[in-house]
Amino acid sequence: MVRHDIKIDVNELWKKLPWKKFRVTLFRLQRRIYQAVRNGDLARARNLQKLVLKSAAARMLAIRQITQLNRGKQTAGVDGVKSLDILERFKTFFCLGNIKNWKPSELRRIPIPKKNGKMRILSVPTIYDRIWQCIVKYALEPAHEATFHANSYGFRPGRGAHDAQKLVYLRLSSNVRGYEKRVIELDIKKCFDTISHSAIMDRLIAGNEMKAAVFRSLKAGAFPGFPDEGTPQGGVFSPLLANIALNGIEELHTCVRYADDMLFFLKPKDNADKILSKVENFLAERGMHISMEKTKVTPATQGFDFLGWHCKVQKNKKYRCTPSTDNYKAFMLKVKTIITNSNMSPEEKVKQLAPIVRGWRQYHKYCKMDGSRFSLWNTHRSFFYRLTKLKSIGKNKGIELCKKAFPAVAYSENKFINVKGDSSPYNGNLTYWSERNSKLYTGYTVSLLKEQNHTCPVCGTILMHDENIELHHLDGNHNNWRRSNVSVMHKSCHQYLHMRHKGL
Repeated sequence: MVRHDIKIDVNELWKKLPWKKFRVTLFRLQRRIYQAVRNGDLARARNLQKLVLKSAAARMLAIRQITQLNRGKQTAGVDGVKSLDILERFKTFFCLGNIKNWKPSELRRIPIPKKNGKMRILSVPTIYDRIWQCIVKYALEPAHEATFHANSYGFRPGRGAHDAQKLVYLRLSSNVRGYEKRVIELDIKKCFDTISHSAIMDRLIAGNEMKAAVFRSLKAGAFPGFPDEGTPQGGVFSPLLANIALNGIEELHTCVRYADDMLFFLKPKDNADKILSKVENFLAERGMHISMEKTKVTPATQGFDFLGWHCKVQKNKKYRCTPSTDNYKAFMLKVKTIITNSNMSPEEKVKQLAPIVRGWRQYHKYCKMDGSRFSLWNTHRSFFYRLTKLKSIGKNKGIELCKKAFPAVAYSENKFINVKGDSSPYNGNLTYWSERNSKLYTGYTVSLLKEQNHTCPVCGTILMHDENIELHHLDGNHNNWRRSNVSVMHKSCHQYLHMRHKGL
């Protein structure tokens, strides 16, 4: 006799899926793909990629990544679907089928204003298409990580902007006569919109079915009138495809690359025109062109902006890096908008200010950050005076709120330690990568990571680059910071601990 009164808690079912096993299974396949390409065995790599595409682990992790973890998880595609509840996620898993049957939908176009007054178009796939793109990325990324240049840092696992920042320092420091050098600030005209589809497809390490799927996705994102070029900004694997197309430009001349942001370093005898000619030929083969209006050859002693920093070799021949003027102004606009908002209580202002200030200071922690400007001393004082004008807030409470609103982050100029050569997390050296990942965090979090041996207490896997980490208060009191009450864990594991009867 079949019972019909059994109720299934899908939230609990989702939470209790073997996520640790999924992560280990996928990483094991990705590591084998990486090693196969390193060894030149592309046939083996393609066979392993097929296993990733069919893997239940990869599919479940992709669904979780797109619907639960990504920042843009609430962004709808052309179908208008903003999110999936737990039951819908299970249904999606069973609907994925074979990749050769995946036919990407049209993309939703969202205009985004740029600081120069122009607009860029963000092209957003549907949630279903983003899940498939994520699965494809799981299979493609380790293969191409085995081929990417050591001086490429943008949108790659285990690498980031601080690696690029440190490489600029190494190229312009006084012991390599940086004061004699010039820098080519290269700008590619509409990079993502003009990349040739054939340039991507010719360089793709993938089997025929996956290549066909990537090609269909590229065609779905093409603008009317330009059917053979462009990779949509908003696609999950778009940055990876752009890196594939641009890989190798680093070999033309000494440079640092972060996605499509590039600097070429010139010694006194180097001919800038010849180097730019080589770069133009390289880009032309891939459907792209240099923006001559924005590309500049700048003496290092004059200074230049790169990734939100202003880099300059001073008269004393010492290299200095500070937040760029544009970056500082954009940051201060956010801060002042919150401080001067008369509709917000002091506590609400503090709650909004703290992550903005901490994030900005964290990004610039390897810059020269003293002085009243970048230390935010004047802004801090202005906020304090505003608080103490309120009858409900005295001097002591004002000081306490200001400390919370402007959290301190220690800076150490040019002290970041770069990733070793062309290393990748897929090489399997988990100890190196977990310890390196801990350097992304500060103070209390770092000490917790060491105490926990860089391991998540919920799922038991090593805390790596592939997912953000969060702090969990065991008693639910966010003011209780005793070591025995706080642990650090994966963002997803933290979410599972707080799951009740609602989908995330």
